[in-house]
Amino acid sequence: MPDELITASRPRYDGIADWYDAYNSGAAERNARDLAGLLGPGSGHCLDLGCGTGQYADAIRSTGRVPVGLDYSADQLRLAAGRLDRLVRADAAALPFADNSFPAVALMWISTDVDDFGAALREATRVLQPGGLLVFYGVHPCFNGPAVKPQPDGGVLVHPIYRSAGWHEAAPWWRPGGVRLRTGVRHVPLMDLINAFLDAGLTIDRVIEPGEQPIPVALAIRAEKLLPGTPLGESTSARHHAVSPA
Repeated sequence: MPDELITASRPRYDGIADWYDAYNSGAAERNARDLAGLLGPGSGHCLDLGCGTGQYADAIRSTGRVPVGLDYSADQLRLAAGRLDRLVRADAAALPFADNSFPAVALMWISTDVDDFGAALREATRVLQPGGLLVFYGVHPCFNGPAVKPQPDGGVLVHPIYRSAGWHEAAPWWRPGGVRLRTGVRHVPLMDLINAFLDAGLTIDRVIEPGEQPIPVALAIRAEKLLPGTPLGESTSARHHAVSPA
């Protein structure tokens, strides 16, 4: 489907923040352990980019870091104010921070919500300190998203629109009452997702498919911003802490 279906950045969760906070609470609790494992122990500030209602603040704190929440939806930030002390309203593709401001950045479930995931990732990399850690956790492009129809046996049917990057029109197989029908969804094929990390100047350190489902619905990537002079493919630090695969 063409990108022109939805083009202008807008706070798509305004007006549904209370509903979403309740709807997503169980999933956020399950995802929090994986986020903490991917971040590992650390210190300093961690930018929670696309923080929503702040449901991952405690997971970030559990690693020793101080979360700084940023979202484009004022309605979601209204709820996040009860979970985070530091909040900023801004577009993910135009972050109001200086270069090299944060030792860590977390991006939870934003790839299907922003107009240009590559632009958001480049901005996240810009504000990340050299040698800093970035964790992405979001929709699995191959087994989740607007092209995928769940099957009664637990499998999935992938429609031939998988390669159509961009905003998709509603399809009959989308879950009634779910997030996609309320906010829209922008599909980022796996190739585009991985290339966005490489184009941003990040080196991928680890990839996991969280959860216990036979077919995963999420994909998580831990990456680092290269120190000047670090050869491509060589990690900038020895982060070999345990990461839970589930």
